[in-house]
This record gives sequence, structure tokens and C-alpha cells, in this order.
Amino acid sequence: MRLKDKVAVVTGAGSGIGRAIAREFASEGAFTVLADIDPAGAQETARQIESLGGYALVVTTDVSVPQSVAQLRDQTLNKFPRVHVLINNAAIQVNKTVEDTEFSEWNREIAVNLGGVFLCSKFFLPILRITRGCIINMASVNAYFVEPGCAGYCATKAAIVGLTQAMAIDHGKDGIRVNCICPGYIDAGLAEGYFRAQPDPAAARAAAGKLHALGRIGKPQEVAKAAVFLASDDASFVTGSSLVVDGGFGAGLPPSS
Repeated sequence: MRLKDKVAVVTGAGSGIGRAIAREFASEGAFTVLADIDPAGAQETARQIESLGGYALVVTTDVSVPQSVAQLRDQTLNKFPRVHVLINNAAIQVNKTVEDTEFSEWNREIAVNLGGVFLCSKFFLPILRITRGCIINMASVNAYFVEPGCAGYCATKAAIVGLTQAMAIDHGKDGIRVNCICPGYIDAGLAEGYFRAQPDPAAARAAAGKLHALGRIGKPQEVAKAAVFLASDDASFVTGSSLVVDGGFGAGLPPSS
């Protein structure tokens, strides 16, 4: 087991990629702290982990609120003496152009997607310094290859790439590695919301698959395995990197292929 007895905090762990990461970490021997604004979703993730013989602590968390993130830190430390990995995965997606996006929607997307990375990292960096741990941020292939109708989401994911590099430089001296993952379309979570927002969801889903060189959208477990690699000693010399897990989306395959 590559993460045996490590403690990992996973935000947005109540569904989608976050749930898959928490499950995969548990299968690799880690204890997981499941942070999500949806307690029912996080409890279901915990149930799945415990059914496999693992252990998970659920903490209801709004990553955009400092007091909530401080509570996440405190409840984590009340249960575990150390933290080794922080996964900043929580995110929302507003499927609109800039012109159509309400100011409140813009602020909320920035606060959750980018502010959540900032706040969770700020509160957990002193703890990770003790263990010489690591941070994994969830960006997106949309940080590099934008699509119509999700301007705010693309902006936040591009910003996360830059923030990842800045934190890697600032905290490398502490032995803390900071990387991000840039998934393509994944069969879970936010992608489902994007498909449902389209005039023909089934057609949008099929078209999305064709954008990838492998001819399909990805599975959340495939992103989770990449996260395990970045959190493990196998990636001991990897920091400031963006690991693209996109099935060839960014290779430039035309939609007609």
C-alpha cells in the first residue's frame, strides 16, 4: 500500500472525483477526512469506504468560508495527530458566458473554486510543514483549452494552475510538494451538470467523448489513481506540475474525428 497510515483531507468528497479519490486513497491504506458542503453525500462516501474496511471522518465544510475551513482543520487534528495530504477538489460550475453570468454567481464560483484552494492551503500548510506533506489541487483541461458557455469555470481553473506553481515555489523549502491535476471530461459530478445544461444532453455527452483521442470521457477512478501517484513517494521529485489526465483532449483532435 503506497499510502499506508497517511492522513488525507479531501474536499468535495461527497460525490464524483472527490469520492473516487477518497475511496482510492483508503484502498491504498490512508485514513481519509471527507470535507463537503453536502453531509449526506460525504456520509455515503464514508459508508462506502468503511464497507471496504477503511476509516473516514466526515466534516461538513464550506471551503469558501474561513470559519468553516478552520473547523475542518480543528476537527481533523482532534482525530488525527498529523496530516500528510490535502486534496483541494471542491468546485462548482456555472454554465454561462460572462455577459449572462450574474455578479453573485461569479463571486461564488471564484470563492469556491479558487478561494477554497487558497483557504484550505492556508490553514493546512503549517500542519503539512511538520510532515513534509503534499497538496494536490484539482484544475481542469479547461485551464488550457476553453469551451463555450463556462467562462468563470475556465478562469478559475487557469488560476489554480498558476496558484499551484506559486505555492510549489514558496513551500518547496519546507519539503512540501504542490501539484495539480487537469482532467478532461469525467463521467461524474460537474460534467453531468454541464451535459444537462445543454439543449440535447445525450448529444452533448456523445460529442464530448469524440473530443478525446481515446474516443470516450474518463472515469473518476482514473483521476483518483493519478492523485495516488502524486501523493505517494513515487512522485517525490514532482512539484509545481500540472498532470493532464484528459484522454487526449488536449492533443487537438477535431470534433469530427
